[in-house]
Amino acid sequence: MIYVANRLYIDEKDLSFTYVLASGPGGQNVNKVATAVALRYDLYNAAGIPWEVKVRASRIAGPSRLTQAGEIIIQAQRFRSQERNRDDAIERLKGILAEAAVPPKPRIATRPTRASQVRRVDGKTKRGAVKRDRRPPGGEE
Repeated sequence: MIYVANRLYIDEKDLSFTYVLASGPGGQNVNKVATAVALRYDLYNAAGIPWEVKVRASRIAGPSRLTQAGEIIIQAQRFRSQERNRDDAIERLKGILAEAAVPPKPRIATRPTRASQVRRVDGKTKRGAVKRDRRPPGGEE
């Protein structure tokens, strides 16, 4: 089990890794060793994660990392070694789930003060007077 946040864990059996050839720097090592990692995590069928967290995590992951089937796919090729890329992909998944574990702060509706309402109306009146003074004399024809 991988600890994510308060009472939130990922079962390692739910993670699947695919290793592919990475692009970028690395010399001949790039052509020989499959160091890039594609991590797949089935978010919707994951046990132990509350539904609200799953919904927020799918919103955070966005359409670029979330498939129609509800799998989060994370590509990691930042490092030259397979193990470091694997750990990087797991950390990024943990980051998404940890951010989703924090419930959004509820918005508290507030009312404008009387003074701010008066200032707003006064400003509108002054602006209307400026526009009225710019009109050509003689009125409508």
